[in-house]
Amino acid sequence: MLTIGNKTFNSRLLLGTGKYPSFDVQKEAVQVSGSEILTFAVRRMNIFEPSQPNFLEQLDLSKYTLLPNTAGAKTAEEAVRIAKLAKASGLCDMIKVEIIGCDQSLLPDPVETLRATKMLLDEGFIVLPYTSDDVVLARRLCEMGVHAIMPGASPIGSGRGILNPLNLSFIIEQSTVPVIIDAGIGSPKDAAYAMELGADAVLLNTAVSEAGDPIKMALAMKLAIEAGRLGYEAGRMSERDYAVASSPAEGLVTI
Repeated sequence: MLTIGNKTFNSRLLLGTGKYPSFDVQKEAVQVSGSEILTFAVRRMNIFEPSQPNFLEQLDLSKYTLLPNTAGAKTAEEAVRIAKLAKASGLCDMIKVEIIGCDQSLLPDPVETLRATKMLLDEGFIVLPYTSDDVVLARRLCEMGVHAIMPGASPIGSGRGILNPLNLSFIIEQSTVPVIIDAGIGSPKDAAYAMELGADAVLLNTAVSEAGDPIKMALAMKLAIEAGRLGYEAGRMSERDYAVASSPAEGLVTI
């Protein structure tokens, strides 16, 4: 079970909801993924305008927990305003803090992320900050009392997979809260690898929404995350420099 704050989930796949070719494809991809947490950018939809089409109308919301994010914010104050807007709409008291510090790389701003996190924790939110793979920053956020850490595997939407497994493994080892690998996942092997490193969950969007067949890819990601988690729990064999026969050398029949 994945526990975030006071909420518990069976699925370890968090799914983004943007850039799908149609609402129908999006709906089916969400269903086959098995995801119980759906994230979306509050600033990219008018949650108070009933006449505007949005993905929320296509889903049975009793089956999902919504995770609004603060994408588009450049400062802590902006992020807090967006979070309060989402909470006031009755969506959820969980918030993914996303404050971009570089418009080219779309990497998060560590200073503003720390500030926004502190402000939102003080407001009583369940806070999940999106960060780079900075080990010290992740530790500082844990010490502040966040409910999960969300380090990126590689730049948002790049599909480059896990670029720095060593740093991610350090973050996972030191974290006192769930570690959710977020951003840059491109294929099922990336998702499985993240889980094999010991991550608690994976959040992805573009890898599914921009796949040739988003529905099949959503299922592939579900299975990859389950396989990666089982592999981590089972314990990987050690690597060796030389070959080792898989059959015993003792007790061979003389021919």
